[in-house]
Amino acid sequence: MFSLIRIISIIFFLSFFNNYSQEIKWISFEKALEAQKTHPKNLILDVYTNWCGPCKLMDKNTFQNKFIAEFINEHYYAVKFNAEGNEKINFRGRKYENIGYDSSRSQSRNSSHQFARFLGVNAYPTTMFFDDKMNLITPIKGYLVPQQLEIYLELFKDDDYKLVQSQEDFDKFIQGFESKLKG
Repeated sequence: MFSLIRIISIIFFLSFFNNYSQEIKWISFEKALEAQKTHPKNLILDVYTNWCGPCKLMDKNTFQNKFIAEFINEHYYAVKFNAEGNEKINFRGRKYENIGYDSSRSQSRNSSHQFARFLGVNAYPTTMFFDDKMNLITPIKGYLVPQQLEIYLELFKDDDYKLVQSQEDFDKFIQGFESKLKG
C-alpha cells in the first residue's frame, strides 16, 4: 500500500512539473546567426551576469513559465548572453570578446564584455529583441514578470511592431492586448 501511494505521488509530482514548467531552447549567438540563414525569425537575447539576483529570478519566475517558454520557442530564437563572460562573439564582420575577463571572478563582478558595450547594455537583466535580419528592435531593461514579458513577446514576434509609431499607438496596442497567461 505504501508503495502504491508513493508511486501515485511521484506521478502527480511529475505531471504537475510537466504542466507548469517548460524549458526554453536556448542556443548560442553563433547558432542563432546560422539558423537565421535558413529559417529567419526574430531573436530574443537575455543579457545577464552571474552575480545578478534579478537575472536569476527572471530565469526562475519568467523564463520557466510554461506559456512564456512555449511562446519563445515557437516565435523566436532564444539566446542567453553573459555580459561579463568570456564567450567570443562574431557579429557583422567584427569580433567581440571580454579582454579583461578574470576567471577567478567568474561568479562575481567581472569586466564588461565588448559585445555588451556595443549593444549599450548598462543594466541587468536586459532583454533585447532583434528582427529576423538581426537589426535591434529594442532593449528592455530590468526584471520582467511573465505578464510584462508577454506584451513585448507578442509585439515583437513579427513586423507588426513597425505599426507602432507613437506613444498613442503603443497605448492602443496595450488597450487591445489580451493576455493568454492563465492565473
